[in-house]
Amino acid sequence: MNYYEHSTKTRVKLLELLLGEDWKVEPAGGSTGEAYIARAGEKKLFLKRNSSPFLAVLSAEGIVPKLLWTKRLENGDVITAQRWVHGRELGSSDMDRSDVAQLLSKIHCSSELLDMFKRIGNEPLTPTTITECLQNQLLASGTSYSLLQEAVDYLSLHRHEVTPPRMVVCHCDINHNNWMINSKNELYLIDWDGATVADPAFDLGLLLYEYIPREHWEKWLYHYGLPLTPDLEKRMHWYVISHALHSVLYNLRKGQHDQMKAWIDQLKQLLAY
Repeated sequence: MNYYEHSTKTRVKLLELLLGEDWKVEPAGGSTGEAYIARAGEKKLFLKRNSSPFLAVLSAEGIVPKLLWTKRLENGDVITAQRWVHGRELGSSDMDRSDVAQLLSKIHCSSELLDMFKRIGNEPLTPTTITECLQNQLLASGTSYSLLQEAVDYLSLHRHEVTPPRMVVCHCDINHNNWMINSKNELYLIDWDGATVADPAFDLGLLLYEYIPREHWEKWLYHYGLPLTPDLEKRMHWYVISHALHSVLYNLRKGQHDQMKAWIDQLKQLLAY
């Protein structure tokens, strides 16, 4: 048994002791390994260790499944329990739903979420900070691939042209697997660990470029509540390029060359547009 497996097994035992003898806990999967499923007969909970500090606000606004309780353990860990969603993840073809656009708009317009982020000292993600971070990552990677420097040069050249008209709380990982719909047709956006304050064009660009045909962008944005303007298009394009470059560098560090190649191909297309 390796360290990760031993650590997971220990946490499962601790959670079962916390919940009581009738409960059985198992890892829920995911990249962080911090999520668990708890069962006791017909009852089911979603547990998470050290989840987002503003989960209560997300729950109160109906953005995530209802938060049932929060408990702090002796070691300082905080465990949250949420109501289990009897439903499914959205598929790629579901992302053109009007309620997806409306929920994302609700998130971006939430003053409560934005106030919470400001109180915890979240530093906004600006075009300048993004560009500088990616430039440093590129230098640290030691790669001589000219396309990556071309991408950084593009971001640097245009960063002052994409000044956000407003800053909002962005989810930053709007993959279709993070959207859940229950049996009552209620929609949720989960997994808020990577959220930050940024231009709403960050989320919008990632979603529209990935899932929505360009000829349908205007209709999708109508449900979101924004017109498709040249300024919004420019900002979305800039953020999508920054995200693609970040993904290339991330997979390069991890030695995941197949994924890196796929992102490089996407970056080529974006820079050629």
